[in-house]
Amino acid sequence: MKRHWVLRGLKFLLFAALCVTVFSFVVMRLWNWLMPALFGWHLINFWQALGILVLSKIIFGGLRGHPGRHMYWRRRMMERWERMTPEEREKFRQGMHGRCGSFGGPTAERKA
Repeated sequence: MKRHWVLRGLKFLLFAALCVTVFSFVVMRLWNWLMPALFGWHLINFWQALGILVLSKIIFGGLRGHPGRHMYWRRRMMERWERMTPEEREKFRQGMHGRCGSFGGPTAERKA
């Protein structure tokens, strides 16, 4: 049983290494094809392309492993909205109107 998990872990690591390698080569090829021609920038090597991928992961949070997780705030806001009374919703709309303009769609404009 333990051997099964070890093999599965090895397969995962090999697959992950293969994906990182392929993505790095794709970034390198695209960079070397586009950037020098468009902007006159220098060519990059494999390790620099890998660095660009890591940097983009750090800065932009790309290549997420858990899709939809970044939308937690939206679900939470919808739950709060459902618990509000109509008076609380109208008060919220009025408060947001001063900050963000029209909020709540056509129904908010009709009431005003």
